[in-house]
Amino acid sequence: MSDNPIKPIIAPMLSVRRGAAAVDFYKAAFGAVELFRIDDPDGNVVAHLSVDGAGFWLADESPEHQNFSPETIGGGSVRMILTVDDPDTVFDQAVAAGAEIVWRPADSHGWGVGRVVDPFGHHWEIRKPL
Repeated sequence: MSDNPIKPIIAPMLSVRRGAAAVDFYKAAFGAVELFRIDDPDGNVVAHLSVDGAGFWLADESPEHQNFSPETIGGGSVRMILTVDDPDTVFDQAVAAGAEIVWRPADSHGWGVGRVVDPFGHHWEIRKPL
């Protein structure tokens, strides 16, 4: 057994069309930073991003590997939950970057929460515990 075992981490991998544009969107919308990125000669991207230490991955969809974007399947099966100190500001920043409003931030069940859908079809709930 290793002296420094790897701690299990669960991180979403978002399948998107236009991966390079998705990286730019997440930087503008959520202040994401790139931790890792590969661009292949065809323009496809695999990237590991972080929003203030909360990591997620994205990659251009690859139907040959059964990885489909919400645009291809007509919706998504997962919502991203982004918990932040100031959901109103992050919500407005995401909308300014190109996200569409699903519902504006409001108090609900002990949370201040709003929801947007990004230009790639992924839904994001931006929230804060009350």
